Amino acid sequence: MAATYPKETSIPYVPTDDAIIYPHTDGEPMAVNDYHRQAIIWTLQALEAHYAKNPDVYVSGDIFVYYREGDPRKSIAPDVLVSFGINKKPRFSYKTWEEGKAPDFVMEFSSKGTYEKDLGEKMDIYASLEIPDYFLFDAEGAYLPSPLMGFTLVDGAYTAIPPDDDGSIRSSVLGLDFRMQGPEIRIFDPVENKWVQTLAEQASTRAENAEARAENAEARAETAETRAEQETTRAENAEVEAAQLREEIARLKAERL
Repeated sequence: MAATYPKETSIPYVPTDDAIIYPHTDGEPMAVNDYHRQAIIWTLQALEAHYAKNPDVYVSGDIFVYYREGDPRKSIAPDVLVSFGINKKPRFSYKTWEEGKAPDFVMEFSSKGTYEKDLGEKMDIYASLEIPDYFLFDAEGAYLPSPLMGFTLVDGAYTAIPPDDDGSIRSSVLGLDFRMQGPEIRIFDPVENKWVQTLAEQASTRAENAEARAENAEARAETAETRAEQETTRAENAEVEAAQLREEIARLKAERL
């Protein structure tokens, strides 16, 4: 029996042939291996934690960015993106005409199958969208000219950002330094003068600091107890010496009589 709907009831929407569909996924895996995946997840979580208290900074990754209304083919999916001036609400996709802007920062985690596009086609698209900073990271250290690379937009084209003496590359739009620590990527906040941490890392650091404070307090208590014992010993020794002096004085007096 066919379903019927009263006039006052909204009929469930079914896309027609004329509707424009913007897919939410391409069915491809997020990463090609564990090193690749861990680097992406850590970077996303670190940036999310860094901007957690700012309601107008959106951090996401592996989400379709559609940049031409009416043409779903005009899309790209950065591994990491940061966009200022828009809220944190969850999104199925990022449509530039709805958000009013493109992201401010994008980052790709290159692999054997992506590094050529990362340095070519994707770079051109991000430049055309006038995204200020574009960073690349090669978790395997095998495909890019350097495992960590950063580019900033100058006159419509990307220019390589030279590393500092310590090897860090600063994203001017984020105000953060990206740096290698061994084979891993890490982020440093030069304003706060501290490493950016994920929420889990922050919790671990707080627990370690609390444990260190407890150990210090225990050590101080033990030191105070030791000092008290030493004072008690000195007092007892002084009392013994005083008693011996009294006995000596009494003996000398007795000898004079």
